[in-house]
Amino acid sequence: MKLAISYPMSLRLTAAAALGLTTAVAFAQDVQIVRIAHAGPTSGGIAHIGKDTENGVRLAIDELNAQALVIGGKKIKFELAAEDDAGDPRQATTVAQKLCDSHVAGVVGHLQSGTTIPASMVYNKCGLPHITAAATNPDVTKHGYPTTFRLIANDNALGAALAYFAHDALKLKTVAVIDDRTAYGQGLADVFKATAQQKGMRIVAEEFTNDKATDFMAILTAIKSKKPDAIFYGGLDAQAGPMLRQMEQLGMSNVRYFGGDALCTEKLPELSSKAGTLKNVTCATGGASVQKMQGGAAWKKKYDARFPGQFQIYSPYAYDATFVLADAMKRANSVDPKVYVPFIGKTHYKGVTANIAFTSKGELTQPSVTLYTYKDDVRAALN
Repeated sequence: MKLAISYPMSLRLTAAAALGLTTAVAFAQDVQIVRIAHAGPTSGGIAHIGKDTENGVRLAIDELNAQALVIGGKKIKFELAAEDDAGDPRQATTVAQKLCDSHVAGVVGHLQSGTTIPASMVYNKCGLPHITAAATNPDVTKHGYPTTFRLIANDNALGAALAYFAHDALKLKTVAVIDDRTAYGQGLADVFKATAQQKGMRIVAEEFTNDKATDFMAILTAIKSKKPDAIFYGGLDAQAGPMLRQMEQLGMSNVRYFGGDALCTEKLPELSSKAGTLKNVTCATGGASVQKMQGGAAWKKKYDARFPGQFQIYSPYAYDATFVLADAMKRANSVDPKVYVPFIGKTHYKGVTANIAFTSKGELTQPSVTLYTYKDDVRAALN
């Protein structure tokens, strides 16, 4: 005969609680923290651009976590590993090695070509994927590293588009070229110059500065004597702003001004003190304007609600880059870079910025370019 034993209610509740605690612990252990890094300049003269891209990653991570993804049988919680490379190539390689050593799952960055190119070598050695949302020098993907991807058109497209517009649309005949001697600025200037010359434009002056300069009076005075129809500047908004202000001071109010994506920011009017020369600016960015992106209007509303007054230019691309990494992890069913990196190259992802797919070198298969000017001190798309 079996003897029925009745346990006191308090003991039964304690046992149930213990069982619940064990289950909760087991559940907690099934949640895996996956860190995605952002690397870019969040200090210094272009910190506003770096913070904008970091914001894009933050927004994406919040939305990914709301999806409660399960990868490799574990619930995934994404976290941001934010690193400041200060726009310095040496610091960028230090940051890259730190991210390799700390075993983050992927990197969105870096911002500039001069930091992205040396950092890409470090990432390639440790097998860590990175997607730049901003660096445009063609050399970024020249080595064909399987860990390097770009989510924006490169300088070959940007520089050529500006030269075509200067010649074909504006009928300009002469131009002076200035660059900041960085990989980005010099590379973009070289493409513009070569295309302009092919179109029959004459380069009347070539000058250079650096990405920390603020006084351009000597350079501009020398250029003024050559009476160019336009100036092309390969560099950042932190230098373009003061340059435009000093052009106005020198009476160069009728000289057109061209530049790439790194000066084509929402902050340029402020940096130029809203100089009258701002209306002469034509600048190019890789990709569609946020207003014309397939998910741009709704995305911008979300961004502005979370980061009011901080939008510049690259954050939608950083946002998409984060989702591209997560999408590859889902398709690979792994957050291990060694496993999921090959899946990035096979991406077919409908992002906010575009339908994203990559060539064998990590470039977009269908990059686009948008030209902008500034009307009433506000950036406005021309196409």
